[in-house]
Amino acid sequence: MTSFKHIAILALIAIGAFANDAVNDDPILEREAKGLKAQGLYQQQVIINPQDDPACSGTVCNYSKIQDIVFDEVKSVKLELGQIKESVSELVELLKKTPVTPPTSPKDCSEAFTNGATASGVYTVQPEDDGSPFEVYCDMETDGGGWTVFQRRQDGSVDFYLGWESYRQGFGNLDGEFWLGNDNLHRLTAQGDYRLRVDLEDFENNTRYAVYNSFRVANASTNYQLTVGNYSGTAGDSLLYHNNQAFSTRDRDNDSSSGNCATGYAGSWWYNACFRSNLNANYLRGQTSVYGKGVVWRSWRGYYYSLKHSEMKIKA
Repeated sequence: MTSFKHIAILALIAIGAFANDAVNDDPILEREAKGLKAQGLYQQQVIINPQDDPACSGTVCNYSKIQDIVFDEVKSVKLELGQIKESVSELVELLKKTPVTPPTSPKDCSEAFTNGATASGVYTVQPEDDGSPFEVYCDMETDGGGWTVFQRRQDGSVDFYLGWESYRQGFGNLDGEFWLGNDNLHRLTAQGDYRLRVDLEDFENNTRYAVYNSFRVANASTNYQLTVGNYSGTAGDSLLYHNNQAFSTRDRDNDSSSGNCATGYAGSWWYNACFRSNLNANYLRGQTSVYGKGVVWRSWRGYYYSLKHSEMKIKA
């Protein structure tokens, strides 16, 4: 296809002596003209030179011939543009009919780690069920990486004394304090065998951890019953006492006590009668005179100390 630039050069050439002088005086035009000569396009000059056509009279003939050439080229360009437009339309229709396969999300953080993810942060996971994907915080550094975090307390910025529905759905900020949600916790642990790790820190910056080699949360029909076993670590065991217990909140009392442990100790947990750990209770700061109402892990700091930091996470 002859470009508009070529058309312009042809027009200059066609005008005659003035055009030839203009081409020769401009190295760029001269180079383009030579290129057109090589393609045979320069012969247009012969056709439209009035000296070679007795029927033409000077400049008028030249302009008329130039106009014809330009019109022909414009028609050619329009034709090619129409063909391109038709091809693009066909391509668009083809793309509409092509099924788009979304990228597959990992089922949990351990699978994300196995797939090559190494940075701790927020990831989208898709458990092996027919539910929707959701976001989790992945700890890719602690104890080999690949941990899916479902609880974090660190500064008291989020109120954890909430009702059943809040704990079912989850709340808070994945980059800060949060509870992932009992529904999500069930979906994750229903996929297979999981370990639980609990990381703890006090206000004197001492740290401890507890690992349980089996951990599962059942579905809503059981009130998210906890199954946990096989402790190891440095914090001492304060969770096996809660094995096989249902989850309780201030508005849903499922504990083994005659009273309501959730309202009595301002928390939400797998209470027995009542607890040896209470990591979702009021965020108090260190040593207190109030029995059991802080962030408690009895086997480490006892009932009168509210911990600075807790993080609960699972790994397949």
